[in-house]
Amino acid sequence: MSEVDKVRVAAEAAIERSHERRRPIGTKSVALRRQHLFKKMGRVLIAGGVVLLGAAIFGALIQPLGFTGLLALVVLLIGVAVLFGKWPPFPEPRQADLPKTDLKQLAGRTEIWLEAQRPALPAPARQLVDGIGVQLDLLAPQLQNLDPATPAAANIRKLVGEDLPELVAGYQRIPAGLRKEAHAGRTPDDTLVGGLQMLEREIGDAARTLAAGELDKLATRERYLQLKYQGIDGEEGAAKS
Repeated sequence: MSEVDKVRVAAEAAIERSHERRRPIGTKSVALRRQHLFKKMGRVLIAGGVVLLGAAIFGALIQPLGFTGLLALVVLLIGVAVLFGKWPPFPEPRQADLPKTDLKQLAGRTEIWLEAQRPALPAPARQLVDGIGVQLDLLAPQLQNLDPATPAAANIRKLVGEDLPELVAGYQRIPAGLRKEAHAGRTPDDTLVGGLQMLEREIGDAARTLAAGELDKLATRERYLQLKYQGIDGEEGAAKS
């Protein structure tokens, strides 16, 4: 392979890794990034409004802006847009932060962390990470009203915020040249894939268990309403007869 071909292959690999890093694995990570973007846009609009208001007051009370003043105003507005468009940057989650993340954002923040690790994983593991993103999306609505003090919340926090990141981080700490060498009958690649399969099932089961509890509550509430209002209807019918 010529040097030109090697450079081309390396460039294509870098582009592919970049695409993999940007590709979301779930909707909750997208929602968190969009929320951050909207906040930055709001700050840009507020700062721009303050600049325009200040320029209007200056022009009305002190002296007209003139061509030079208008040019300076445009430059200042562009500077404000660039500054608040880049700052603050999106707070990328670190592994150490995930166990302490607010329960309502745990699924989304974990998805974002996994998206950053995904390019460094073998192909079968990347597919499983995509599946875990789906399960985290299913779990996220159940976490919005879950009491953080309950045992269920603690179990989910450990499963999603500790066990899952540590499995991926532990694999990445192994030198790349040793990841396909067998140890105790299994390679690190095999261990990673097996662990991700198990965690995907566990997260899905947790989501369905919590959802089942809500469904039971809904069914109980429906039964209560039926007894209450059907009972009233029955009493009214008996009174009329």
